[in-house]
Amino acid sequence: MTTDDWVQTLGAGALLGIAGGAIALLLFLIMYLRVHAFLALVLVSLLTAFAAGIPAGTVVPTLTTGFGTTLGSVALLVGLGAILGRLVEVTGGAQSLTDALIRRFGEQRAPLALGVSSLVFGFPIFFDAGLVVMLPIVFAVARRLGGGVLRYGLPAAGAFSVMHVFVPPHPGPVAATELLGADVGLVIAFGLLIAIPTWYLTSYLYGLWIGKRLVLPVPTILSGGPQAEDHENPPSPATVVALLLLPLVMIFTNTGLDAARAAGWVDGEASWYGVARALGSTPVALLATVLVASYVLGVRRGQGKASVEKLVDSALAPVCAVILITGAGGMFGAVLRAGGIGQALSDGLSDLGLPVLVAGFVVAAALRVAQGSATVALTTAAGLVQPVVQAGGFSAVELAAIVLALAAGSVIASHVNDSGFWLVGNLMGMDVRTTLKTWTVMETTISLVGFGLSAVLFALG
Repeated sequence: MTTDDWVQTLGAGALLGIAGGAIALLLFLIMYLRVHAFLALVLVSLLTAFAAGIPAGTVVPTLTTGFGTTLGSVALLVGLGAILGRLVEVTGGAQSLTDALIRRFGEQRAPLALGVSSLVFGFPIFFDAGLVVMLPIVFAVARRLGGGVLRYGLPAAGAFSVMHVFVPPHPGPVAATELLGADVGLVIAFGLLIAIPTWYLTSYLYGLWIGKRLVLPVPTILSGGPQAEDHENPPSPATVVALLLLPLVMIFTNTGLDAARAAGWVDGEASWYGVARALGSTPVALLATVLVASYVLGVRRGQGKASVEKLVDSALAPVCAVILITGAGGMFGAVLRAGGIGQALSDGLSDLGLPVLVAGFVVAAALRVAQGSATVALTTAAGLVQPVVQAGGFSAVELAAIVLALAAGSVIASHVNDSGFWLVGNLMGMDVRTTLKTWTVMETTISLVGFGLSAVLFALG
């Protein structure tokens, strides 16, 4: 028997109790018993699968599938991003770009400069990839200017988050736009209109505020070491920017073509379309960038091939724990989905008789809290409200507002069942308690402010 053939017989109350107990147990193991997060996630995933009644013969396949699916997207991105970050850092590129940013914007506006840069990078590049490419620059600025990692890291991470959740061509809003029949051009325009002020309020200003109260040391996980070195021949800021733009352009080809296909502008069955999207996929784009960076920053600047090989090797070891923990977080989310916990919650909420904008937000938020994935929460919620939306006679602006309200719900309360929670926390050197106090709070405020702005848009539409 597979999980597709199995029918859940437990009621919604029992399933929600299991989910709540699993999360409480996970937090207890990690925060109080000091069990390593990877081991705790695997153990709780196993116990939750049995408690939810998933057939015994499919428990282990469910665990490994969830783990492997997450690793399939995360491991390549984090590994290649770590290599790129190490090359940029050790060869002096990060310091060179940092100096240029500080000269142009000044020390006080450095967090703003990093956040705006991340908004630009975050338009076509997905959250995980953008984060691992940008963080070495963030860490270099934080080490240079002081004040802790949160002051600089949260505005950057929040920028990638708002772009990923609100703005096509990212997969969640693209899928919701298609399902609800909204105009992709309007969703992009209004998505940007909502994402930018939301980022300023919830990520930039909040990052400055919490950064003063929690001054955390700058991690060395994506850098060449805790101290900046003096480099005799560092690459120019323009060279570093060009290297960072290379994956941006390649990934934009991929995601832009997908948005064009959804809008009917290009033929998705054409052979050239498939080749172009493959070459523009995030792993291929990062691989190409790493190879170019190895030559431009390494071999061409006098680094021996053996030296470049050692740099690459030294970049991979520190991120192994991040990759495994993130994969285990994906495993936990997969168990919650397979056990029907997220579906039970959405079924119960869909019959409340709320206005479609509010109902969509609440259902997406509940799915996000229950199973972790923002993309899954957004696409599932869009499918649930699709019949109501199609029968509602909404205007084009109202349809775009509904998509964005669902997107806002899908980002709320990132916590221990979200692989992004573990990725951000580990890359920024935070323990679980601190990640909950910072990243989870920020994601929740992004959700609430985004929903408020989408409600205003709906009322004006």
